[in-house]
Amino acid sequence: MTDSYLYWIVALLPLAAGMVVLQDDPYHALVMRGILGAIAAMVYAVLGAADVALTEALVGTMLAITLYAIAVRSSLVLQLGVLESKTDCPPDAAFTQLTNELQRILHKRHLRLEILPFANSQALQRALFDREVHAICDGRSLLDSQLDSPQLPYHIALRVPRLYEILQAELPEGAVTLSQVNVADGLPVLTADETSPDLEEVY
Repeated sequence: MTDSYLYWIVALLPLAAGMVVLQDDPYHALVMRGILGAIAAMVYAVLGAADVALTEALVGTMLAITLYAIAVRSSLVLQLGVLESKTDCPPDAAFTQLTNELQRILHKRHLRLEILPFANSQALQRALFDREVHAICDGRSLLDSQLDSPQLPYHIALRVPRLYEILQAELPEGAVTLSQVNVADGLPVLTADETSPDLEEVY
């Protein structure tokens, strides 16, 4: 006859699985996935399937959690390209305030901000259209003709529609100009009097 405590252990499986699905923070979901795997391994061990329990503990829990953690860490990031001059010298107050606002908005969605420096404006724009970064800040040599508010110190061009929607909704109006860039057709070559159809003005 099966001991009654086994029913309580088995009952934890759907409970832990439900908690995995309901987690908002992906790192909390990883912790709950580890707990779910540990419970499953314990059930297998109690039922006499030691080899299955060991496989679940090593592969289904430890290895899977490690791989998921690496994937989450590498994917939940906004890579922002800037000119090297912004990272070589002390940043001005406007740039510091902008990065603080970006970090605040991204933190609510469990994202992090990674700033990548580039040598010049051409390399900055090329990185965006080659999908090396998700957004670039202060590419005004390409974007001046699209901006109605040239007095604003910074402009951010994004290639990811969802990030564009988030920043459009939550960045304070007047703090920065935003545009969404379609990189599917490659980097446009613009002269001083041409405008790019790929740039959608926001503010």
